[in-house]
Amino acid sequence: MARERAVVLASGGMDSCVTIAIARQTHDISLLHLDYGQRTESRERRAFSDIADHYRVEHRLVISMEHLAKIGGSSLTDPSIPVSGADLDGKGIPTSYVPFRNANMLAVAVSWGEVIGAGAIFIGAVEEDSSGYPDCRREFYDAFEGAVRAGTKPGTHIRLITPVIRMTKREIVLTAAALGAPLDLTWSCYAREDVACGLCDSCALRLRGFRRAGLEDPIPYAARPDYP
Repeated sequence: MARERAVVLASGGMDSCVTIAIARQTHDISLLHLDYGQRTESRERRAFSDIADHYRVEHRLVISMEHLAKIGGSSLTDPSIPVSGADLDGKGIPTSYVPFRNANMLAVAVSWGEVIGAGAIFIGAVEEDSSGYPDCRREFYDAFEGAVRAGTKPGTHIRLITPVIRMTKREIVLTAAALGAPLDLTWSCYAREDVACGLCDSCALRLRGFRRAGLEDPIPYAARPDYP
């Protein structure tokens, strides 16, 4: 029996890499990468390609969403806004939040999924990030799934699957180890493309996740603070 087709949003980061490893266990996967003018765009695209090659996924698509950079409002897309240092206890919306980014990405994924007959969209959103990112909460994906049902042609049934959304970064690292996901090929840093800065929120969450998992992060860092 043929397996269901799924589109997996693949940023090149740790969470999406583990999401790919999970999705391929049950689905035939198509990988979608979206450039949006972020500071580390070329490095993330390289990570995406490396991961797709690792899993030998030929059905892949890279699309530019440069309108998000033109809109601005984020330190990831506007070079005049500094990338904030790590604040793992912060409750406000960080400067790295790209306004409504995940909705834009999901819209592209659903469009492609409708064309190729996909029954699912996988995205590596994590609620551990959701104190600052409102579009990383499961309630957002539940609401968006309703929009997909209302806005696609008859006979289309696309579910939004968020397999790591309840996991901590520690659990994601351990899941990657269990599934053999190639975290050495991933890139998470918000600020740099040569070596990870180790100082932004994304680096801090990743480093803390590896430390709590008792494993060594395999990518290079300019600094490796011991985040509690």
